[in-house]
Amino acid sequence: MIFPISTYIYAALFALAVAGFGYGRYQHNALVEYKAEVKAVAEKQKAHIESITKQQLLVTKGIEKEYDAKLTLLRNYYANGVRNTSSGAMPANGTTTFPIDAVTTYNLLAGQCAETTQQLVSLQEWLNQQIGIK
Repeated sequence: MIFPISTYIYAALFALAVAGFGYGRYQHNALVEYKAEVKAVAEKQKAHIESITKQQLLVTKGIEKEYDAKLTLLRNYYANGVRNTSSGAMPANGTTTFPIDAVTTYNLLAGQCAETTQQLVSLQEWLNQQIGIK
């Protein structure tokens, strides 16, 4: 039995449609799997970032508390005076318009230098601890 040519064309088109549908279904499944993989990786990365953020916050709070405590100690130390007042006495100079208190000035300057140094030391400690977080 011989079929007209149009029947063969329709059969070929049907076969192509079935093959296209099968290939499309295969691609759809591959896309679904890819999306699931990407979602799993994103969730893992999100958890990792949250862990690092918590660690960084703990380091920051710890260094901040330590810095505040040391700063309080420094301020108390320099507020009470560190120089012997008898060794810093200067003769009165009648030409100055206001008297200079060398001991207070020294304590103020030394205290400011100590605070700046402590700030840098604490910053270095914070940075070293932050670098260690992975």
